[in-house]
Amino acid sequence: MKVAFIGLGTMGYPMAGHLCRAGHSVSVFNRSVEKAQKWSAEFGVDASETIAEAVVDAEVVAVCLGADEDVRAVLCAKHGVFDSMQVNGIVVDHSTTSAGLARDMAEAAQERQLYFIDAPVSGGQAGAEKGCLTVMAGGDSTAFNAIEPILAAYATRFQLLGPAGSGQLAKMVNQICIAGLLQGLAEGVHFGEQAGLDMPAVIDVISGGAAQSWQMDNRAKTMLANEFDFGFAVDWMRKDIGYVLDEARKRKINLPVTALVDQFYTQVQNLGGGRKDTSSLLLALQSSRPDQCDKKV
Repeated sequence: MKVAFIGLGTMGYPMAGHLCRAGHSVSVFNRSVEKAQKWSAEFGVDASETIAEAVVDAEVVAVCLGADEDVRAVLCAKHGVFDSMQVNGIVVDHSTTSAGLARDMAEAAQERQLYFIDAPVSGGQAGAEKGCLTVMAGGDSTAFNAIEPILAAYATRFQLLGPAGSGQLAKMVNQICIAGLLQGLAEGVHFGEQAGLDMPAVIDVISGGAAQSWQMDNRAKTMLANEFDFGFAVDWMRKDIGYVLDEARKRKINLPVTALVDQFYTQVQNLGGGRKDTSSLLLALQSSRPDQCDKKV
């Protein structure tokens, strides 16, 4: 298929590469020219100089951007994605945004005889690089079926969960679960360390029981080593939790643990850890110790 990929960040860069390896005809655009040039040199495909150039002949346009305002700007600007696509084209948004933005974009696409699928991903940088992401999608079922060969290039699990916005709501569930698990893991590690336990041995034994999780399997050892440079950053998690809490307020849903973990992530940011990965919740606990009060990360 002819695919345009907009946004070559931590996730988009390898995802667009997998599309090339899968045999699709790929064009790319990135607002940072240097990143586009690097991708072009690696995959042997000339990067487009404008969005319009990238998407004009594409059957499918995938975007992977930062936040609501980025997606709206790229899709709705003059000579942007919607202006430049052919009729019946499909836009697949892999960004994590608000559900309201997804519904707005689906409506705007329909007015232009286009399809819009909100399709946020989970699996982090490692999942993107290995091509084993999970995709949660919302939108038209016929359009979703048409893009399955695209998704299969970089995802091992992908599912349509309902109308526009459903993918973003599912991603919110994902982030709620991750936030609570990571805070529990951080507190467990902190408690064990302060109690003088052999924490590598403790993690080894409890990971075979009911406490086991992906976070424990992949982050406990690095947390014990005070290493927090493994993908998804605190700044991005706070952005995502912001969407979660906004949606919860609109629906009058109480999320006390998520709201509390958001405060802990704010502490990590205040310690200088905004670019640390999400397991750095441990740093907020460590900084509350009297001997760590002035510690910066």
